[in-house]
Amino acid sequence: MKKEKSISEYELLTEIAIDYYQNEITQEEIANKFGISRIKVGRLLKTAREAGIVEISVRYHPVFSTELEKQLIDRFDIKRAFIALDYDDEDEQRAQVSLLIANYLSNTLKDNMTVAVGQGRNVAEVAKQLNNVVERKCRFISGIGGTHRPDDDINADHISRLLAKRFNGFSETLYAPAYVENNETREIFMRNSTIKETLDRARRADIAIVGIGDMSENSYMVQLGWFTPQEITYARLNLGVIGDIAGYDFFNANGQNVDTVMNNRVIGLSVEELKNIPCVIAVASEKTKALSIIGALKTGAIDMIATSASNVKTILSLVPK
Repeated sequence: MKKEKSISEYELLTEIAIDYYQNEITQEEIANKFGISRIKVGRLLKTAREAGIVEISVRYHPVFSTELEKQLIDRFDIKRAFIALDYDDEDEQRAQVSLLIANYLSNTLKDNMTVAVGQGRNVAEVAKQLNNVVERKCRFISGIGGTHRPDDDINADHISRLLAKRFNGFSETLYAPAYVENNETREIFMRNSTIKETLDRARRADIAIVGIGDMSENSYMVQLGWFTPQEITYARLNLGVIGDIAGYDFFNANGQNVDTVMNNRVIGLSVEELKNIPCVIAVASEKTKALSIIGALKTGAIDMIATSASNVKTILSLVPK
């Protein structure tokens, strides 16, 4: 601990980053070296990336990535697959997967393009991974309403604003709650001219970025209070729901929409509406989401998928040629 106090925070971040990324010292060894916890080492490495001390560029053997991508494209008839190397640390895995999409957007976006933005940790990480990008006069629109929670940084509106800031573009808020108690209330909001106009612009987007959820009782939707753990469990065990797109549009293993008591409570773009957007990019980094990714790809709404190599290999082992 004495060593940590004897140098500035910036120097500490730099030294830890060099140890981990250049000298290939494990986080456990770094923790022992500096007299801090392994969890704090992980946080400091994340801070080093956010501060620009570390710039990560994922590189892997082109034969490895190209072959996996080709197989995934052949199985699901998608345009692209962005495949990151595997990491044990969930935050690091999310960062690596999201970085691939951040780089894609940096190279692809052009002035006057519109991007519909979803919610969740994976989509939020895409915006965080964008650094030193070329300015693009793009419009980023929330594809789902908002919530008021301590973790507002994974709200679609927050992500949309951050993307607009990174590209020096424009952000448009969907002035509606993400969740309402019943379909009647939702229909009232959907008839509001301001909400309708924003969603109409989102439906005409050139690109959409969404997350893929699995049916976990600890999911983001449950944490927000949209749905109960019991509703999630029932949908999974009795209705065959294996995942969702954008946090609420539920599907089974064949990619078919499943009618549940949770339907029609969220104000945002549906899977059917996403199908009309030319390029829908789904981001799913977690190792628990292989089955959900399969279902999402089978919906026909996803054009590009970003995930880990282990997820892709699991998917390919489960889906016949």
